[in-house]
Parts: sequence; C-alpha cells; structure tokens
Amino acid sequence: MNKEVSRKGAIALVVIFAVLIIDQAIKIYIKTHMYWRENVRVTDWFYIYFTENNGMAFGMEIFGKLFLTVFRIMAVALIGWYLFKIVKRGMKTGYIICVSLILTGALGNIIDSVFYGVLFSDSTNAQVATFLPEGGGYSTWFYGKVVDMFYFPIIETNWPSWVPFVGGEHFIFFSPIFNFADASISCGMIALLLFYSKYLNGTYHRQT
Repeated sequence: MNKEVSRKGAIALVVIFAVLIIDQAIKIYIKTHMYWRENVRVTDWFYIYFTENNGMAFGMEIFGKLFLTVFRIMAVALIGWYLFKIVKRGMKTGYIICVSLILTGALGNIIDSVFYGVLFSDSTNAQVATFLPEGGGYSTWFYGKVVDMFYFPIIETNWPSWVPFVGGEHFIFFSPIFNFADASISCGMIALLLFYSKYLNGTYHRQT
C-alpha cells in the first residue's frame, strides 16, 4: 500500500512540475518576445494573441487585484491539502491527475500575479518587456498581470439581420484569450465531471 501511495504521489508531482514548467516557459517567451496585443495567425481559427489581465481565468476581471491574488493563494492551499489527502487514501490515479491539473493551473496564474510585476518591465504596443529591468518592474509584489496568449475564434461571422436585438452585429464563437494554466484548470474540471462524478458520489456515501 505504501508503494502504491508513493507511486501516485510521484505521478501527482510529475503532473504539477510538467504543467508548471510548460506554462511558465510559454508565458516568459511570449512576454519577452511579443508586443502587447501583437498576434500571430496560426490558422483561421487559432491565433497566438498576447494580452494581459488583472483578473481570473479567461480574462475575466472582477473584484480587486489584491483580493484575487490572495483568493488564488488560499484556493491553492486548500486544493494542495486536498490532493495530499486523496493521495494518502489511494484514490484513483486519474482522479489524482485531475486534481493535480486544477492545482497547477491555479498555481501557474499565482506566479504571474505575485512575481511578474517585479520581474518584468511593462509590455506595450511599442515595447517588448525585458526580464529584471534596471529601473525595476512595472508593478509591485502581488500586483502582476496574468499573461494570456491562446485565442480560438472558431466561428467568426455576423448575425443574420432577422435575429432580434443582435441582427447584423459581429459574432465570435469562443472569444476568450487564455493561457496554458487556464486550460489545465478547465481540462481537470471537465474530466472530473465527465469521468469521476459517480466515483465521487460513491466515495462520499461510503464515508458518511
């Protein structure tokens, strides 16, 4: 049993470190090689579009910046504690991977919020950011902006003129711009709902 727990713990750590390294490598490259709002067309429905936001996943900006950063840190602490508990209980490997993805996605965006304001100069339409600039970063600790870059305008068209209220207006299906950490959170949560809802319910009823 101890070997099984160790194996599942090792898998969780591999997922955490792999996702975190990929997420930060992409963000640092984009931040130091692209202008703010610069975009690169990959296909008609996929762009690398560099932007930054002060809010939560997929560019949503609600509440104050410091509140969001502290909230993320608290959420990661709780998820980390929960991950530790489910690894010790020997729960299914796939379930552990899903929770690890959610944890690492949240942690990836925390790194941006806590450190990027100090580590990088500001990104503008005319200036590419530099790492550890001589004059200091663009902000202070806990006030960094989250780097986003993936944009999938899968369908881009205009509403038919006969559609009430929005007829003739421009329409983009799936307009949020997001990063690898956001995708990690989403994949983890979707997989939990699709594959482990019955497992979760069964585990809960056995423990109550």
